[in-house]
Amino acid sequence: MAKYRKLSRTSDQRKALLRSQVTALLYHGKIVTTEAKAKEIRKIAESLVAMAVREKDNYETVTVTAKVARKDAEGKRVKEVVDGKKKTVYDEVQKEIKKDAPSRLHARRQMMKVFYPVKEVPAAAAGRKKNTKNVDMVEKMFSEIAPKYENRNGGYTRIVKIGPRKGDAAMEVLIELV
Repeated sequence: MAKYRKLSRTSDQRKALLRSQVTALLYHGKIVTTEAKAKEIRKIAESLVAMAVREKDNYETVTVTAKVARKDAEGKRVKEVVDGKKKTVYDEVQKEIKKDAPSRLHARRQMMKVFYPVKEVPAAAAGRKKNTKNVDMVEKMFSEIAPKYENRNGGYTRIVKIGPRKGDAAMEVLIELV
């Protein structure tokens, strides 16, 4: 028995397809695709969610001192003249940061191998680059998706059959996060 479905594609095309579909599934929560693709997507998505659940709280909070440029009312950096040269004025600020444990860092990097970059475009400014935001999918996994499934032992996705597709009669399914 084969370990995976080839989906009538070369390996690079297949990997790209599955990466994009897994990214879409975990970003939107559900997608419509064919049954064979959904079964492959399920394998990858379930392992990513399980990894996020396992490493969700595996970090420590550390206080760090950072130098931050002082800014005026307009948001521009404040400069002062020292020895005939303009120099930026810096303030020291205390920041709380999350320091990942080695296993969580490894999980983060494994997830980053799968996810494609996601841009969030607000509905009001559709088609404009100005207000788009990059979504950190790994952070979304740890902060939103993992807490939802922490008391669940597997089975994070559901496949619901919709019916045959009109063009080629391929069985279409809805794959969603439970």
